[in-house]
Amino acid sequence: MKKIMLVCAAGMSTSLLVTKMEKAAAAMGDEVEIFALPISEGEKRVGDVDCILLGPQVRFQKNTIEKAMEAACVSKPCDVIDMKDYGMMNGEAVYKKAKAMMGE
Repeated sequence: MKKIMLVCAAGMSTSLLVTKMEKAAAAMGDEVEIFALPISEGEKRVGDVDCILLGPQVRFQKNTIEKAMEAACVSKPCDVIDMKDYGMMNGEAVYKKAKAMMGE
């Protein structure tokens, strides 16, 4: 089962996006684990996931996550969620982006 981690500032709005992404995955028949963590926790979990997406409000922290991956000797797809998709809470679009990043 694939694991997708969303990284954000506190996890409030991102947890809503997680729910919408889970619904999109279920509609596509995919079994995935999707969760959101604040940046301080997310950088500790980079080795546990298959894909990392950052909320637009923490886009400046992408380098922090990349350094954490380097320190953990792991390479995972990592990108910032499109601001429009995040603002509209478009779980389907964000999930499709994660799938594409993982080569699915």
